Amino acid sequence: MMILRSSPPSPFGRQIKIAANLLGVMDQITVEAADTTDPHDSLRQQNPLGKIPILITTQGTALYDSRVILDYLDELAGGGKLVPSGEARFPAYTLQALANGIIEAALIQVYEKRFRPEQSQSENWLSYQAEKVMRGLQALETSPPTMETIDDIHIGHVALACALGYLDFRFAGKWRDTYPALVAWLDGFSAFVPSFSATRIDP
Repeated sequence: MMILRSSPPSPFGRQIKIAANLLGVMDQITVEAADTTDPHDSLRQQNPLGKIPILITTQGTALYDSRVILDYLDELAGGGKLVPSGEARFPAYTLQALANGIIEAALIQVYEKRFRPEQSQSENWLSYQAEKVMRGLQALETSPPTMETIDDIHIGHVALACALGYLDFRFAGKWRDTYPALVAWLDGFSAFVPSFSATRIDP
């Protein structure tokens, strides 16, 4: 069995779980909880950066980050499934990068408030990150990714769904009032991908 080190709230770990289900390899993976704040957690030996997710292969190799793991699982499942082949992979990678950038900017806001005392928090820094999220969502609202059937779904779609899910989880879904096309898009993704709902956790 492969081992996935992650935690339920992680949007990057959620990408791996959804992808593994779509690729039909989830039954080959055991999920083990990881605590990135615990200096004694073995994840710091598995990934020197102490970040999740980490996938331990059946050969004992530790793979990270989520992009590497997704490529590995797609290859394991035969290739060309969630990672398109040929030139089609570049728009998929670009959407993945945009969605992951939204997640990273959202995470920075969460960490700023979690790890800094209120008097030390930078409103300019928080606004700078919030503007990244806003610009990313506006670009996607203007031109939502195409997804007509489940066969159209690729790594970019998975990343975007998890980005929007993370905004629901950590920011009370406030984005939904401003971006109706993305709300409809996420509803469509959820209908195609049962594991999206299965991996959701409540705030």
